[in-house]
Amino acid sequence: MTLKQGKNHTAYQVVSINIELKLERRLQALGLTDGTKITVLNNDKKGAVTVRFRGTRFALGKRIADHIEVKEALDTCQTQSM
Repeated sequence: MTLKQGKNHTAYQVVSINIELKLERRLQALGLTDGTKITVLNNDKKGAVTVRFRGTRFALGKRIADHIEVKEALDTCQTQSM
């Protein structure tokens, strides 16, 4: 499944990133690599997908989220209140 299809407050693990090389390198520089655990904070289907990985919140556009393959993480997700 893609990150764009992710459900709110659910933890996933990145399987692959299939987007143009320049953007893929930028995401890797931010810490989003294969195997990274990522939590969907808000995916309301209207705007960007808000996620948390490596302790930081990010807003990813739907086009980017549609090119990140994920699988559901085995352990449960614990979100922190903001």
